[in-house]
Amino acid sequence: MSIFAKDALKGRHVLITGATGGIGMETAEIVACMGAKVTITGRNTEKLAELRQKLETIMDASDIFVQRADITNKSDREQLIRDAQAALGFISDLVNAAGVAGNKTVDQLEEEDIKAMLDINYLSAFSLTKEIYKEMQEKKQGNIVNIASLSGLRGTFGNTAYASSKFAMIGWTQSMALEAIAFNIRVNAVCPGFVDTEMVEGLFENKAKNTNQSYVQVRKSAEESLPSKRITTADEVGSTIAFLLTDAAQNIVGESVKISGGAVMR
Repeated sequence: MSIFAKDALKGRHVLITGATGGIGMETAEIVACMGAKVTITGRNTEKLAELRQKLETIMDASDIFVQRADITNKSDREQLIRDAQAALGFISDLVNAAGVAGNKTVDQLEEEDIKAMLDINYLSAFSLTKEIYKEMQEKKQGNIVNIASLSGLRGTFGNTAYASSKFAMIGWTQSMALEAIAFNIRVNAVCPGFVDTEMVEGLFENKAKNTNQSYVQVRKSAEESLPSKRITTADEVGSTIAFLLTDAAQNIVGESVKISGGAVMR
């Protein structure tokens, strides 16, 4: 259930990368309900079409822009920004939700694995943001929310590549926030633990296979390890992102908001 006013983001244009993933999808629906114009992008054309249909039940179709893009590709990034601005105007808010997971140990990793993870989870988001940031600076307004992870705050077994990319995102968030606030632009991150999405399901399935357990056993073990005894839902993460975009969060700058079910308290 939404706790936000229907006009909380009225007049704003929110671009969401990774909108074909669970967190991106939920975020798009939530900000649409708050009155924002919405650009959604990702690599899965079918899922983008499905999300567009959902959004059209919430908002005017003229306030939705959809474009398939691979944000690791410079020309795709540039075309996305041009077309989104042409369709819906100044991009006032950016949610960097695109990303992939991985769970190889150091002895299983190659240099190319690290490079690929950094490219998808960090460098592409940085490059897209840098271009959008230019106009935000000119207009002296904007919000940027990066989807990091608890793995950007502490390392875990078999998580070298992924944690490296998310640590990079947290460092970038904090440093950029100090620069951007001079232009009335806020930069923050959210750091979820396990979220009930296809990506986490895949991680649980791989762990089940590698440890001769069932998926149910692996998931239950993960849930029992949390003080809250349950995995975070994608809409809970989306609601946190949406809050950070609102004027209610005006003095939240450079933060890494943990959504851990009590697993991380410092």
